[in-house]
Amino acid sequence: MTQQEKQKLKNIMEKEIDLLTTELIIVQKQLKPIKKDCSLDSIDHKILKQDQNINIQRFEVAQKRLNKLKSAYLRIESNEYGICKECEEDINIERLKLIPESQYCIDCMNELDFK
Repeated sequence: MTQQEKQKLKNIMEKEIDLLTTELIIVQKQLKPIKKDCSLDSIDHKILKQDQNINIQRFEVAQKRLNKLKSAYLRIESNEYGICKECEEDINIERLKLIPESQYCIDCMNELDFK
């Protein structure tokens, strides 16, 4: 991988990290405990609980991806970044542009998904 490709990937990761950080702040504000309100019937309360569960899942998914991106960002200058953990071949640069935290090439990822 060339230095120019690495810089392009770093720029992509920086943008993704910024977006995810902003999303986490927004979702975290929505994660308030639900108080039993006398004006809410049981259906409204269930809808609020469901919305809260969705926000919790959004938060967890965003946090996991943010951690993976930060880890990839720290590894980008090392020789291990962009190398598949399974077959040790180069990961396609187009895949890394889409999913810069990828640790597996497409073939190995597909194999691992079916195991």
